[in-house]
Amino acid sequence: MTQWGSKYRGDIGNNAIEILRYFYGEDIYINTAEEVMGIPESFPGYNLSVGSTGAPVRTIQSQLNAISKNYPAIPKLKVDGQYGQKTKDAVETFQKVFYLPVTGIVDYPTWYKISDIFVAVTRLAELA
Repeated sequence: MTQWGSKYRGDIGNNAIEILRYFYGEDIYINTAEEVMGIPESFPGYNLSVGSTGAPVRTIQSQLNAISKNYPAIPKLKVDGQYGQKTKDAVETFQKVFYLPVTGIVDYPTWYKISDIFVAVTRLAELA
């Protein structure tokens, strides 16, 4: 949009709605919605394995717990953000059930398979 002058409009201090109204008229509005909860998070950029801690581990633990309601072979986990042996065991079971290499490590493919199945079993994709 630089060729249309939107960069210039930003450089002179216009915010997004002011720029849109400059080009498209005053009847442009931006509506906000309530925060959507439960949408899976993106891969953290590193593999999770025994010894990993923090929010990405909690995300995987929570999602595996939700998945385990439909796939009871996957053991329930304490959501504590600590990637211990029980989390590894649950990940390995998930990997077996969904035909992934059984490593016990949440790598990129495992993360997104967990996210896909989580969305499917919680029906987040159907929310409007």
